[in-house]
Amino acid sequence: MSTTNDEEREAAAARLVDGTTWREFCRALEKAGDTILRESTPADPFNRAEGVRYLTRLLRAALESQVESSDPCFPRFYQLSNRTIKIGNDNPDNTYHNCNVSGAHDYRITGTRGTVPYISFGTKAGTYEENGEMWPTGQLDSSSMEIADDGTFEILVSKEKKPGNWLPMTEETGMIIVRQLFTTRENEEEATYDIECLTRGDADDRLDPARLEDALGRATEFVTSTSNLFTDWMEDYAAHLNALPSDDQERCQRAGGDANIHYLQSYWRLAPDEALLIEADRIPEAGHWNLQISNFWMESLDYRYHRIHVNKHTAHYEPDGSVRIVLAHANPGASFPNWLETCGHDCGGMLFRWIDTEGDHPPVRTRVVQLSDLA
Repeated sequence: MSTTNDEEREAAAARLVDGTTWREFCRALEKAGDTILRESTPADPFNRAEGVRYLTRLLRAALESQVESSDPCFPRFYQLSNRTIKIGNDNPDNTYHNCNVSGAHDYRITGTRGTVPYISFGTKAGTYEENGEMWPTGQLDSSSMEIADDGTFEILVSKEKKPGNWLPMTEETGMIIVRQLFTTRENEEEATYDIECLTRGDADDRLDPARLEDALGRATEFVTSTSNLFTDWMEDYAAHLNALPSDDQERCQRAGGDANIHYLQSYWRLAPDEALLIEADRIPEAGHWNLQISNFWMESLDYRYHRIHVNKHTAHYEPDGSVRIVLAHANPGASFPNWLETCGHDCGGMLFRWIDTEGDHPPVRTRVVQLSDLA
């Protein structure tokens, strides 16, 4: 280790001992709160309260990823997004797991397939805290995986091609994102999996005081960058309010999206007496689809207790096979069984996904109508 590094480590240790590290962490976290005060964000107490809660959720995610699970030599799968931590229009039909890795190492994932209809493992480079991106460096999904008769599988993760199930990486790879798609959670068995680093040598898993300062800094940068990133997206979506055009697919992929998903994303806003009618005339036979609604901060609304999303298997279809969905503050009645609740929100994000549909992405029509006209 060089003298400079020795000096830097000693200085970092001194800042920990005298409390400087903690005070700077708290100041940086305070500054991160400026995101929810931007001119484009809703200024009423309800939406601001959700904004403050959003920041606390991002902090929980950041501490898990940057402090507790950051060492690529001792990797573990954790949930960066779940039922109470929500990021970037998280999918209510998904279970997400993230894992910090390094392109300098090789890894083995072992697990049991379960019964979910779709699961994907994607390696990503870049981070939200550094550059607001997580671009793809490799992907493997259930359609091409080799699964044993007892449902078990093994995946090798590396830069060099391996036999069997191989998940590619590059030198820049720093994360794995796993998506499990459910159609009806109560009827499906979740896949389970673990990961190990095959090339860590004599690496030490004890907490390094000199590295904790950097980890806390990355955590506050994650809160700041992530909240600003998706507020920027909502500002862009305001240009097509209450419509659902295809999103910029390259941007979605750079932000950590799944290569087998086509994203239609937007911003909805409804007066108390209005409803948003969403229609798709043709549903592809292959793959899956779903539609969800979120709050302004692009957090899915609480799907534990409210109907805020619908998918290929839970939707009611018209006699001609088309689907008609209504987003409204009040129940429009039995004629509209695909009603999504706004849960007291007057605006927010929405996302329609075509999932693994072999490139078949029919348009989705929307129009704002009077709720009384629906009745």
